[in-house]
Amino acid sequence: MTEASGAADFDAFYATTVRRVVRHAYALTGDIGDAQDVAQEAFARAWQRWDLVRRYDSPEAWVRRVATNLATSRHRRNRTARAARHRLGGDLVPEISLDTVALVAGLRKLPDRQRVVLVLHYLADMPVNQIALELQCPVGSVKAWLSRGRDALAAAMGDAGGGGAHLSSPVRISGGLRGVVPPNGEASSEVADA
Repeated sequence: MTEASGAADFDAFYATTVRRVVRHAYALTGDIGDAQDVAQEAFARAWQRWDLVRRYDSPEAWVRRVATNLATSRHRRNRTARAARHRLGGDLVPEISLDTVALVAGLRKLPDRQRVVLVLHYLADMPVNQIALELQCPVGSVKAWLSRGRDALAAAMGDAGGGGAHLSSPVRISGGLRGVVPPNGEASSEVADA
């Protein structure tokens, strides 16, 4: 069989079986996103071995078996992660506040270098010299990106009309991202903890 006819054969197989496999995976995982991921991976593995798989009595059974194995592995990984979180004393991901969402939305509007140096300097607490070494650029460039980035971030976060950064009023940046404060002067602890 030629490669083109094999691809057409697989396409027809996929079209007739994908809904059943996703439904099967959904019953196993309880989450539609996980089910779609599991089904996609199972079909990808079938495609990689299609010359062999298409000769089986039931290629769909093979794909279902792979999906079952993937769902079981995913469930075990999730169970292990939940147990580890429980042992470590709770959720490892902090709650996301509206200020954090606004901050991230503002950062997304910045050019790459400005965003990177702001995050490294203010959120990762890296000194300018270390950022310059990591990015393999002059210290002066890092300082310029920090300065421009602070100004651009203040403008972006003050822009209530775009990108999801909906703040009641413009913000001013006092001493960097950790000092993001609204014009009334009250610092937001959620942004400082982000």
